[in-house]
Amino acid sequence: MTPHVTGATVKAADRAHVFHSWSAQALIDPLAVAGAEGSYFWDYDGNRFLDFSSQLVNTNIGHQHPKVVAAVQEQAAKLCTLAPGFAVDVRSEAARLIAERTPGDLDKIFFTNGGAEAVENAVRMARLHTGRQKVLSAYRSYHGATAAAINLTGDPRRWPSDTASAGVVHFWGPFLYRSPFHATTEQEECERALAHLADTIAFEGPQSVAAIILESVPGTAGIMTPPPGYLAGVRELCDRYGIVFILDEVMSGFGRTGKWFAAEHWDVTPDLITFAKGVNSGYVPLGGVAISAAIAETFATRPYPGGLTYSGHPLACAAAVATINTMEEEGIVENAARIGAEVIAPGLADLAERHPSVGEVRGLGVFWALELVRDKGTREPLVPYNASGADNAPMAEFAAACKASGLWPFVNMNRTHVVPPCTVTEAEAKEGLALLDEALTVADRHTTGA
Repeated sequence: MTPHVTGATVKAADRAHVFHSWSAQALIDPLAVAGAEGSYFWDYDGNRFLDFSSQLVNTNIGHQHPKVVAAVQEQAAKLCTLAPGFAVDVRSEAARLIAERTPGDLDKIFFTNGGAEAVENAVRMARLHTGRQKVLSAYRSYHGATAAAINLTGDPRRWPSDTASAGVVHFWGPFLYRSPFHATTEQEECERALAHLADTIAFEGPQSVAAIILESVPGTAGIMTPPPGYLAGVRELCDRYGIVFILDEVMSGFGRTGKWFAAEHWDVTPDLITFAKGVNSGYVPLGGVAISAAIAETFATRPYPGGLTYSGHPLACAAAVATINTMEEEGIVENAARIGAEVIAPGLADLAERHPSVGEVRGLGVFWALELVRDKGTREPLVPYNASGADNAPMAEFAAACKASGLWPFVNMNRTHVVPPCTVTEAEAKEGLALLDEALTVADRHTTGA
């Protein structure tokens, strides 16, 4: 007889045996989730949450989309797994569909299990292609938690594992709201950020730099959309010095910004694109690298020294094929663009007008951030950089208020991100904004003079 499953039994087993990422194990209390559908998930007590996090900004097609679930079931009945060295119909089709949507000649696809592995392999390809070792990445960035990827990462999760010897050099990317360049306009920010990057390359030695890696739109670090001309300027610097330009689209790709890839907003083609998350909404782990013709040619007769047992796993590829086809058939990328422009953008602008805790809103598509502050004039963050414990109390209270109202937020440092599935409806987006409005009154209590 199957024992009755309850939230308590699920949580007890979790606490007894599951080791959670990024957590002090004795201090966490994970929610036991019973099910999910579309833009919502719920616990065993019937509490329902509007998922304004898309989990880890990856369920772009929503939870339990029937076409993707059916595709995984159908593939499982046909062929569950096969080694990467074989040609498999669903693997080939997934690669074809991805290559059709990448910019320029990025027509070869190397499959991985996720985004960090994609970054690891993109960097390896760049180093082997150029014969150089250094890689430049931005301070405000996240590229993954594996050995090279965590060193490339700029945010504080890097610190405990940073060896300071992985051939990584960090630089400041553009971010006008908190400009490190004392800029007052987007044009100034762009020009000064590019000058800073050019200086960094010059002082590091252009002949030693294999790659520059950027998130097309930085995700966890704050959803800072680059100013017009910035990515094109980085492309020009890379061309000038023979540096490989890698765009990390793990979070921003596959509809999140209202385009298949965020780079399309600025008409820029990199040499390599890393992807994961939205490629199949995480239904089965999948990531990869889209590779330009020039870099692919490097390995035409020279073996590429890298691989994974589950590269291009048939179940994951079946989920990707179904996800991409469904997004095309149902206009899901277009939906993300429309909801962003017509509902989220004006809705967040209204919240910023009415709440003293909202210093700035920024984003596009269904990829937005609210910068929460103590004082709009000084722009002092609501909590200090990398705050923890009592210092983080205002953000913890805000997040708790969201969850108590039925909104599941994506919170990082002094920001809350508005990142629902690309399938979110106008009514769901408005519901989420109303719940966010209510929760922001908690953040407002911590502002100067409130």
